Amino acid sequence: MQKEYKRYLITSALPYANGPIHIGHLAGVYVPADIYARYMRLRGRNVCFVGGSDEHGVPITIKARQLGITPQDIVDKYHTLIKESFLRLGISFDVYSRTTSKIHHKTASEFFKKLYDEGKFLEKETEQYYDPEAKAFLADRYIVGTCPRCGHPEAYGDQCEKCGSTLSPDELINPHSSISGSIPEKRKTKHWYLPLDQYEPWLKEWILENHKEWKPNVYGQCKSWLDNGLQPRAVSRDLDWGVPVPVEGAEGKVLYVWFDAPIGYISNTIELYPDSWETWWKSEDTKMVHFIGKDNIVFHCIVFPSMLKAHGGYILPENVPANEFLNLEGEKISTSRNWAVWLHEYLDEFPDQQDVLRYTLCATTPETKDNDFTWKEFQARNNNELVAILGNFVNRAVVLTHKYFNGAVPQKARMTAFDSEITEMIPGIKKALEDHLEHYRFRDSLKEAMNLARLGNKYLADTEPWKVAKTDMERVGTILNISLQICACLTIALEPFLPFTTDKLRKILNIPEQLPWSSFGERDLLAAGHTLNEPVLLFRKIEDAEVETQVAKLKKPVKKEIVPALPSCTIDDFSKMDIRVATVLQAEKVPKTDKLLKLTIDTGLDQRVIVSGIAEYYRPEEMTGRQICLLANLLPRKIRGIESQGMILMAKEPDGAMRLVAPLEGIGNGAVIG
Repeated sequence: MQKEYKRYLITSALPYANGPIHIGHLAGVYVPADIYARYMRLRGRNVCFVGGSDEHGVPITIKARQLGITPQDIVDKYHTLIKESFLRLGISFDVYSRTTSKIHHKTASEFFKKLYDEGKFLEKETEQYYDPEAKAFLADRYIVGTCPRCGHPEAYGDQCEKCGSTLSPDELINPHSSISGSIPEKRKTKHWYLPLDQYEPWLKEWILENHKEWKPNVYGQCKSWLDNGLQPRAVSRDLDWGVPVPVEGAEGKVLYVWFDAPIGYISNTIELYPDSWETWWKSEDTKMVHFIGKDNIVFHCIVFPSMLKAHGGYILPENVPANEFLNLEGEKISTSRNWAVWLHEYLDEFPDQQDVLRYTLCATTPETKDNDFTWKEFQARNNNELVAILGNFVNRAVVLTHKYFNGAVPQKARMTAFDSEITEMIPGIKKALEDHLEHYRFRDSLKEAMNLARLGNKYLADTEPWKVAKTDMERVGTILNISLQICACLTIALEPFLPFTTDKLRKILNIPEQLPWSSFGERDLLAAGHTLNEPVLLFRKIEDAEVETQVAKLKKPVKKEIVPALPSCTIDDFSKMDIRVATVLQAEKVPKTDKLLKLTIDTGLDQRVIVSGIAEYYRPEEMTGRQICLLANLLPRKIRGIESQGMILMAKEPDGAMRLVAPLEGIGNGAVIG
């Protein structure tokens, strides 16, 4: 038997405040979390639904530097946009705050300090990349170079966004700092680590033995991590944007964002309930559920619980119903390519259609495997289900009541066996709906809620009260009474999923307040004689042209921004570079690569070989005989086993294409550029 708790703490992953919300975020986390929170409130349970923006970390500092503004400017803009978008979609947070708040900085600092004072961290000195010109340690994302896998010239130190390969800065070809352009060097730095390996035996028992009921995708990923063995994980890093490490001698260091962000759930609760927050986080009478995407499973099932265990006194999550990823029109969502449906744009372009998006995303929730959103399916679900089934049933029931009974709920008399059969099906729908919602099966629960609308629609179609009205108005009254009771039940069953629609339906039925879940299935929610308001359409058809516009918008080329200028340098800096004119004598593809060319060139001083990632833009035969500009004094580096002696100068256009930089007219090989 399922335990009843006094409180239900529901958290949703903190969206990263360097861009807007898209449908992948919504389907993976926020729509399911909101459905669950709304359902729990309907059940009369004490709910705290916590959200907030994650506002620290390297990507925000990079974006700020590129735009010439501060990180605070970035997070202020996107926190406001995200919060407003959630509100407009009806995501019913009890609190939505941010990790740049004073309360959060204080909470995160105190959390770290307690673990530090109790000796729960390991202290290690390691070598990390350092920019001697910017005088700063570099996060992997601040190191840029050529990808060793595909030859993309602007791969990051942690990932190549061209081919998707996971990288380390040591693997990059010709790495340089994206801050100053200088070649980084290794320097020693000290950091603190959470020894996850020490918590491994406890985690194995807590997850693998005590939480076998978790979703297979969550349980399986946790088991894989635990079977492979856990390693200590750094909780601090060298950066000037974040929560400062509250330890003497730790200047220039902040809490690593993965450590800082989940503490945001606690600090946001403190902001909402400053005097009683501990009952939500430290009482065994509270059930905590984390709603996240699959990329956050390890942090919410292994790392954050280990943090809470190390601290002591906190409850642990009872469930983490993580979802997989939502694709878009058969392709992965890509924010850099603008291959996404942005929430704020949808709300502007489809006014008063919030529930159509909520419905479609719930129906396609990637609960156990990746799923796909298409605009055609969006249109079909609206037109064939919301309009043709739910909207049609409600409209007919209300219109006929106004036509035959002046808008008053008629008396119910002479119940037939068919009438009884219909009404007796409602408790079964309610029970199935509860079972699915309690176990985080939101797609199935939405089907059950819509089954109630299907039941009502079929009942009207089978009984045909518009025909019966010619001979038996008493029978018509019974049919419409039963139909209207189903409509009233729909205001309960659909409220977690379609809150804007149920609000509209309550107004049509003249129900002033939300009916509690316990009344779902009662025979006379609307008393005979109760007056209805005038009918309005719950949904409108979505036309082909609207869908075609959205698909065309996706395929529209992304306007690339011009790369901002680097900081000023002196003539002495420039004079260190030996840039010369050279001629390509021979060009060939590097075997087993798609992007690399091996070029034999004449520099006027010597003949040498250069490996360059330009095969995407130039064929070997196009390069033979061309004059190029060459950085001749770059330290040699082996690429795919070939020693590359120098680097060809290329220009990147706003659309991302790379072009050779070359003299307009023939110049002698070896001519110095400067």
